Amino acid sequence: MNVLVPSKDAPDRQANHRCMARVSAWRSISVLTCPQVHHWRIALLASLVTLAVWRGYADREYWQAVVAERTLIPESWPCDCTACVADDVRFVAWRQPQDSQFDLSQATIPRNEIRSGGPPKDGIPALTSPKLLAADAATYLRDDDRVIGVVSGGEARAYPLAIMNHHEVVNDQIGSMPVAVTYCPLCDSAAVFDRRTPLGEREFGVSGLLYNSNVLMYDRGGKPESLWAQVGAEGVSGPAADKPLEALPVELTTWKDWRTRHPDTKVLSDKTGHRRDYRRNPYASYFRSPSLMFPAKPASDRLPAKAKVLGVWTDGAARAYPASAFHKRRTRVEDTLAGKRVVIEFNPQADSLRVAEAEEGVRWMYSFWFAWYAFRPQTDVFK
Repeated sequence: MNVLVPSKDAPDRQANHRCMARVSAWRSISVLTCPQVHHWRIALLASLVTLAVWRGYADREYWQAVVAERTLIPESWPCDCTACVADDVRFVAWRQPQDSQFDLSQATIPRNEIRSGGPPKDGIPALTSPKLLAADAATYLRDDDRVIGVVSGGEARAYPLAIMNHHEVVNDQIGSMPVAVTYCPLCDSAAVFDRRTPLGEREFGVSGLLYNSNVLMYDRGGKPESLWAQVGAEGVSGPAADKPLEALPVELTTWKDWRTRHPDTKVLSDKTGHRRDYRRNPYASYFRSPSLMFPAKPASDRLPAKAKVLGVWTDGAARAYPASAFHKRRTRVEDTLAGKRVVIEFNPQADSLRVAEAEEGVRWMYSFWFAWYAFRPQTDVFK
């Protein structure tokens, strides 16, 4: 994070924050150094006004996206010193959400651990009934671009992370199946859910709130609107509290791998109706850093916090399959989880895992280790 809140127990941190000089040129504002942080609001506003005049934008949705990205997603991540991480946590605590838009009276998670991610409710706009392209028409994609792949009723669809980074939820219909394709960039978590919930069919939006650094979705039009945890795969407030989301089969792989195996696939169009630069990944520096932007607990050091895992669970057990446990000579594993058979395959070229076979009752998603463990601390780890 590149906007810091000073603390009384940190009198001498100028040296620790020299790394902040690495922010991108247009945001190289002198007040971001420690002695002057109390002027950050004025400087941020001035920089945005200057950019507005230069580029001529007067689009409310666009500026919501710019403010969120430029305040929370640095082009160059700060150093990993204890001081920077501590200041990040203090900043997050300072930005506690105004939760009056949601009924939290039945919340199943600690209210004081629900945090604002920066953008307001719907500031990250979910997509509904999006435009799709044939594979040959998706010229904006490169072979190594990562996509969320879904097959339902014999129909294959791909949802590129280049677009999901900016929208996080896609409400779609594949054949007769209403689905929510979800992705949280802070957790690298990809999951697909049946939108036919225990409360009825729902359309999901992005609440602007986080729990354990993971996106909290909300059901549009709910009375009241409930919050749902993506990695937890369940409702956490309102009428949805403790109500499960049914996870559907999903893959997270490269466009080349998905297209090779599913040549007739449809793919999400980059003509979404929203002004976004889908060529730019605002989370690139976050992925390169071992640090988290928001706290998550409990935590485990069995794997690095941002180790990529395929998380598999049943009603009675959970297991993380780290990508690091596979290699060119170990590309297929047959395993059992709570007595149910599951087959995991590894593609070395795509550096991706997938569930190739699974008995009924086995469900899965993709995530960084820290998020998977925070929501399922009972998990074991495949070795």
